[in-house]
Amino acid sequence: MKLPKIFRRVMVALCAVALAIGAVGCGGGEKEQFINIATGGTAGTYYPIGGAIAEVLNKNGMNASAQSTGASVANINMLKDKQVELAIVQNDITYYAVNGLEMFKEGGKVENIFGIASLYPETCQFIVREDSGIRSIADLKGKRVAVGAAGSGAEANARQILEAYGITYDNVEEQFLSFAEGSYALKDGTVDAAFVTAGYPTASVQDVASQNKIRLLPVAEEQIKILTEKYPFYTRTVIPAGVYQNFNEDVTTVSVMAILVANDKIDAALGEKLTKAIFDNLDKIAAAHSAGKSINKDSALTGMDFIKMNDGALKALK
Repeated sequence: MKLPKIFRRVMVALCAVALAIGAVGCGGGEKEQFINIATGGTAGTYYPIGGAIAEVLNKNGMNASAQSTGASVANINMLKDKQVELAIVQNDITYYAVNGLEMFKEGGKVENIFGIASLYPETCQFIVREDSGIRSIADLKGKRVAVGAAGSGAEANARQILEAYGITYDNVEEQFLSFAEGSYALKDGTVDAAFVTAGYPTASVQDVASQNKIRLLPVAEEQIKILTEKYPFYTRTVIPAGVYQNFNEDVTTVSVMAILVANDKIDAALGEKLTKAIFDNLDKIAAAHSAGKSINKDSALTGMDFIKMNDGALKALK
């Protein structure tokens, strides 16, 4: 049946509007790229940093959203399965992924990960109570040590640092506790030391320091050399005096880096565009969380030696 002329005109008009919207949304006919950014828990650092990055990208002509996740290991798997396009992860977890080590040993190497930029340090911290009498990591032999959640990046860090001192789990009473659980146990006196890998000042450490005098155990220069030579993701770090309440000593230790990575859904052109947008708007990212103040172009390749970079990101950083 032939439609009345008015209906035909309406149909033509609607089609024209739809085509116009498609052209605007797709940049002249190109398919619009949605950028999903995997971050971490809402109470952590990755989530606000990722949210600020998404906001910056949106204001620079991209379509991005940040989502809360289980953090580094989960984020690598989401990139691998192409559930997200970008992710914030620890560089040591990325090292394990691209080499099929630690928690990625069973599943094998993850091939489709590309570096965008190094963001800020996440510092390895052994915390004890001042009244414990423990003054060095070597003193942890025979002690109860909260080493991080089983299978976590923090637990691998704790194990590697202890091994640099010739200490294995045979020499300590290891307890697989999360940051929060480890801080509670330290306050209660059910562990002698707790380990965290996080940007400082770390909320769980501040919580312990608010109720007990604490001490951070330094990683000696000899052990830093052992670690950095064996594991390319570690960097030497100094935690300044006064970061934590009633502890006024500089502490030398090591850090891993929080880095931004992508999968192969981000091509070179988009990689360059989003990297430029991020580093042109660092003030907005720093306003979202204090860790953002450590992000800068000079350190944007720190701890990234082992990973293939997105060509466009690399171009934007040089």
